[in-house]
Amino acid sequence: MIKQYETVFIATPVLSDSQMKEAVAAYTELITNNGGEIVYQEDWGLKQLAYPIQKKTTGFYYLIEFKAEPQFIAKLETQYRRDERIIRFLTFAMDKHAVAYAEKRRANKKAE
Repeated sequence: MIKQYETVFIATPVLSDSQMKEAVAAYTELITNNGGEIVYQEDWGLKQLAYPIQKKTTGFYYLIEFKAEPQFIAKLETQYRRDERIIRFLTFAMDKHAVAYAEKRRANKKAE
């Protein structure tokens, strides 16, 4: 059964623009190569962290919304843990309310 997920990861701030794009491409490719479908992506850019992580106070935030099989999530999160560029990540399954909210948010963003 395919579910819709949202994953946000924080990459280390020492990455260059091209290295960040490379990291994003690697994860979007991982999702599509495992039968997933990218619904939406958003680069939130360099942001201040709420507290230092690995002695870093900023990080590059990136959001990917996708559809995939539930067993794929373990594989994705294992990749995050192995990647030294990623300092934090969060993946969650979206229920129908979260999907509706995300669609509304995207529509508002386009209207701006």
